[in-house]
Amino acid sequence: MLLAGRRLDNIGLALEQRGGSPAGYMPVDIYDSWMRCIALGLDMRQPPPPEFVSPAVLRQEQQRCSLVRGLALAEMHTLHQQISGSNFMVAFASSEGLLLDIIGDRSFRDASDAAGIRPGALWTERHCGTNGLGTAAHLKRPVAVHGDQHFFPRYNNLTCVAAPIFAPDGELTGILDASSDCLSRQTHTQALVGMAATQIENGLFREYHRGDILIAFHNRGEYLHTLSAGLLAVDEDGRILSANRAARVLLHGLPAAAGRHFADVFRTDFNRFVDEGRRSERQSLEDDVGSQFVATIENTRQFPMLSQPRVTAPPPPTPTATEFVSADPAIAAIVRQVETAAARKMPILVRGETGTGKEQLARHAHAASRRTGAFVPVNCAALPDSLIEAELFGYAEGSFTGARKGGATGLFKEADGGTLFLDEIGDMPVSLQAVLLRFLDDWTVRPVGGAKRKVDVQLVSATNADLDESIAKGRFRADLLFRLNTLEVTLPPLRERTDFADIAKHVMARIDPSARLTPGAIERLAELEWNGNIRQLRNVLSRLSLAEQGGLIGEAAVKAAIGDLAAKRLSAGAPSSGGLKRGLRELQRAQLLGAYAEAGNNVSKAARRLGVSRNMIYRALREPD
Repeated sequence: MLLAGRRLDNIGLALEQRGGSPAGYMPVDIYDSWMRCIALGLDMRQPPPPEFVSPAVLRQEQQRCSLVRGLALAEMHTLHQQISGSNFMVAFASSEGLLLDIIGDRSFRDASDAAGIRPGALWTERHCGTNGLGTAAHLKRPVAVHGDQHFFPRYNNLTCVAAPIFAPDGELTGILDASSDCLSRQTHTQALVGMAATQIENGLFREYHRGDILIAFHNRGEYLHTLSAGLLAVDEDGRILSANRAARVLLHGLPAAAGRHFADVFRTDFNRFVDEGRRSERQSLEDDVGSQFVATIENTRQFPMLSQPRVTAPPPPTPTATEFVSADPAIAAIVRQVETAAARKMPILVRGETGTGKEQLARHAHAASRRTGAFVPVNCAALPDSLIEAELFGYAEGSFTGARKGGATGLFKEADGGTLFLDEIGDMPVSLQAVLLRFLDDWTVRPVGGAKRKVDVQLVSATNADLDESIAKGRFRADLLFRLNTLEVTLPPLRERTDFADIAKHVMARIDPSARLTPGAIERLAELEWNGNIRQLRNVLSRLSLAEQGGLIGEAAVKAAIGDLAAKRLSAGAPSSGGLKRGLRELQRAQLLGAYAEAGNNVSKAARRLGVSRNMIYRALREPD
């Protein structure tokens, strides 16, 4: 708390005058940070200029942190969706305080650039005084720095909330930060940042121990797939390798440290526990003091039945072939989670921007499930409201006017034994959501005018909408979301993935196997923002393949193709010297507005025509000309 009548911008003088610790001026963590800044010789009246590393060093550090960075980018995208629209920026820094990635509102970008908040900047206390990133890195715990709590007045218009990210070995591996102007301060931001940091830590835990037995557990079954679940990694002999922070809390007082045995902590027999985990998604687990947990083994498919002799154990299943590129560590972790969930017939919800590959991931889930039925995709936004229930659940002959002779089995029945993919689930009418919820209770379809029948369906849903906002506005049922997202994953946009080159080569090989992209062409393409993601990349590569007709496609061809296309589609002519990024953005907006006009200013119809979300149309309409 601040003392009445005294301001933080006078604290330097106050410290000199008192020669002691004015404990009432500010929170202890902030006061201690100011003392460190003074000890470093920093003068709040003469802040040093922002310091940046070279582009080469930045790229090297981004590559060195590729695993945690990939996981962080996915969480940053989700976090920014939760707090965007209020002059916010989300940043990720290395453990040394080097900014590696930023996602920000457009309204925040100019101000952040002026303040030196961009990739390559050093944000330690030594360089920037008391600030969220630098102070969290020093304290190794979450911290909030508001307004004039910053040591340098140049940052007094900011509120910064930061949380450290730890590797499974306990070492600091990164810092996550959300910053806003003080007028946009949100009380729940600190909790959201902390949750995102925990999600990244759990992703790192799963990645580090993907070859070990991973046990998730909690006292309450409904929290088994949440951030509060404990994660325990053990080897095939039952030796504990590591436990996440939630597991250490749940097992407080028990010998759950690395090197101890499963039997030192739990009364449940280890071999029987693992073998039962291969047959059941959930089972009971009792610790040595009698506490009861609900537990699941996340990756039992790769381990033999431990109670059988090793010589007769069945071999692990052959890895599932996939067309889904997953060289990015964060994407690889998502793919493994999806494979495990699909093998157990768990409903999966895939979030992500339009064009990020949600359907391709759903198809991979179908392949990983090894189900013999069909993969049936359904675009919920494209089905007419009056017929969507009949399309999904089928109908009997004569059940309504226009029903065809013999009726229809319905898409759920078509997917029996296979996978039903509900795309744009956020656009499903509320009335049908209640029907879908009943289906998830008993997996029984009720055709219009027909008899009930059981089906065996793997359900995968996808959306680019903010379902939390839809729930708040009454457009989506919270209880349905809880049933759809037994596993929920978010695909990051193409601009945030670390495997762009692999994606570009894969897409081009599918378009024209004889064509090849040079490293220069790939580097030029990687510089673009790709608001349309992989779908937009596919369109651009298709045009390049037509222009080149096989052979090598170089940097000049990429630059010319994008520039020529923008010149043809924009009344203002070719992109100016502002660069290819702006040209591609303007091209995309022109396409969206053109489709909107052709659809008679109907947003839904334009979105269906282009195969994009309505939010993309709305954003194009809001952008200034």
